[in-house]
Order: sequence, then structure tokens, then C-alpha cells
Amino acid sequence: MTEQANRTLVCSVLFLDIVGYSKHGVDEQVRLKRQLHKVLNEALDQVPANERIAVDTGDGAAISFLENPEAALFAALVVLDHSSEVPVRMGINLGPVTLMQDINARDNMVGDGINAAERVMSFAADGQLLVSRSFYDVVKHLSHEYADLFREQTPVADKHGRYHEIYAVSEAVRVGRRVARTHARFKQERRAAPAPTDASPPKVFDAGTHFVVSGFSEAAVRETLRKLESNGHQLLSPVVQVGSKWLASVSNPRLAVAAKVEEFGFKRVITGPTREAVQLKLQDLVEHGSTVVQPPELEDGLWTAVCERI
Repeated sequence: MTEQANRTLVCSVLFLDIVGYSKHGVDEQVRLKRQLHKVLNEALDQVPANERIAVDTGDGAAISFLENPEAALFAALVVLDHSSEVPVRMGINLGPVTLMQDINARDNMVGDGINAAERVMSFAADGQLLVSRSFYDVVKHLSHEYADLFREQTPVADKHGRYHEIYAVSEAVRVGRRVARTHARFKQERRAAPAPTDASPPKVFDAGTHFVVSGFSEAAVRETLRKLESNGHQLLSPVVQVGSKWLASVSNPRLAVAAKVEEFGFKRVITGPTREAVQLKLQDLVEHGSTVVQPPELEDGLWTAVCERI
């Protein structure tokens, strides 16, 4: 990157941090940082070194992708696949970044592109990927399928009063990738079986916090969704096509009733026995107009989150 130093480029910036990093002891912080570095190395394996700049931010990292915006999206999805190993939240923004070298002559970057990426990340919950409007507007034109990967969120203001239009990656895409990876482990055994066709009935996978519907026919997946919704499940992410499959996700009613919501003025406190139950209820409240004040945290053996009514 040395030859590009002091140049200003429009780049895709992925900003991420480890959730609750400062609350851990030094030994745990070291373990989490090592695990994050391992995950990032895998995520960036397919991106040439001269097309990216990675900067350590202490509790996370900022990565600027100098060429294809898709590289930022794919790298973030790989990190999400490992969210059970290291708790992260992420944001992607497309904006101006000035390339430079720091005091130790290492590659670095400054500019609104990276600042906005950090702001977008700050609105994300544990294990969530958010992208800015500028990134979404570009990536949705690269492939007609990309537009369906995101769900528009309520615009939010950062601490400086700047409003951000943000989009969240569909939960179905995340879970669908994990399901696809699991299936790959059994690929050899299934080769002798008849190849699935559009006539094959959709399958419903229990992902713990929700259920994922997967099938080779969009119509069949939608029909299965209608049956689930009639039994009390709520649609979490719309039907999207990932490879040769159609995916969607619905709520797990058992978890929906496990979380408790109490109101104190404009504040709503959600408590429950598991992070997943609280996160599911919090997501439901946010989709109905609330804003997150505190993401799910473990307090005195009980998972607690706080949101505010608008």
C-alpha cells in the first residue's frame, strides 16, 4: 500500500469489535484477541494483501477493502459464521478513506468512511452485522440477489446527532450458511442418494433461537411458512435464495414466552433465562419502534436488555 499513501479513495470499510471486551480479565482478553485474529485470517484469506488494509483497534479491527465491495460482505459473513467462538458486532460503510502510514510506518487509514463504519457498528447487537445506506445502494446493484439479503432498520442517530440509515443482514442468510456447511460434511455419503429436486419437500431446522425453512422450491417454502405462522410462529426474515436453495426463518414460540418485559416510564426492561430468548424479544420490540439502550447482558444469573419506546 506504500505507493498509495496519502491518497483518498472510496472504500468499503468493515469495523468490528469484541462485545464486552473491557469487562474481561487480561487472560481472557488475550484469548479472545487470538481467536479473533484466527477468524479474520480465514475471512481475509481470499482477499489479496494489496487490496485490503487491516488496522487493530484494541478491542477489534477496522478493515478497508480497496477494490470489490463484495469482499467486505463475504468477509463479514465468514466472521458471523464464527460468532459462537468470539462474540462480535460489525458494521460496513462505503465512504472516503485517506490511506497513510502511522508513527511506526505501518499501513493505516483515516476519514469519514471509517468513522461512519464505526458508528454503524455501534448500533449492532451481539452477533449482528449492519451496513450503511451507501454500502447497500452499491452492493444491491452488483447482483439482484443481494438486495434480498438485507432488512431495512429504523434510522438512528449517533452521539453527534448524525442520522444513519442502516440495513441488517437477514438471519436466514447466516443460518443458511451454517446449514450448508454442515451438509457439506456429509456430501460423500449423500452422493449415492438421489439428487434433490424442486419436488423435494422443504425442511425445517431447529436453530435454537428460531427455525429455518430450507427448500429447493420458493413456492413450497412459502407454503411451509404459512403453516408455521398459523401455528404461532412469526416471520423473522423473508424468503431469499442462497445458491440453489430458498431460505427463511421464523420465531421459536417457546423462547418468545420465556422472556419477560417490564415497563418503567419510557424504558422497557427485558429479562430471561437465556441470551437468545432476550435477544428475540428485544428484536421484536425494535421492529415495532423501540430503540436499544442496552443489548443483552448477563446480570446476577439473568440475561437483561433495555430498550426505549419512541
